[in-house]
Amino acid sequence: MKLLLDTHVLIWLFEENPCLNSKARTLLADRAHALTVSVVSVWEISIKQALGRLQVPDNIVALLELNRVRLLPVSVEHAYAVRSLPLLHGDPFDRMLVTQALLEDLTIVTHDKNVQAYPVPCLMV
Repeated sequence: MKLLLDTHVLIWLFEENPCLNSKARTLLADRAHALTVSVVSVWEISIKQALGRLQVPDNIVALLELNRVRLLPVSVEHAYAVRSLPLLHGDPFDRMLVTQALLEDLTIVTHDKNVQAYPVPCLMV
């Protein structure tokens, strides 16, 4: 399965947060699944760090590479396709993740029920 980690799932993974249950941890550790993180999530994390609302390691990109996580850039197609999503979720970061999952045939790993409202494959954690 090709998995796209929602930003909070990525943060929970780095923090070893108990919100990420053992079933989810086992799934994410399974090398049979291709893990992907959008550049949008790195952007969102950077904004929250700059505002003092979040502390994560400074070497986030190196950690992603070390943990075999593919970085998904934002393409023009992704940016343009957001317009076709219904406004079920007001967070522009999450709307881009949904768009990317749809266009790239990815399953979003999330805890956000608003993301699940879209016609996109989701694994709720």
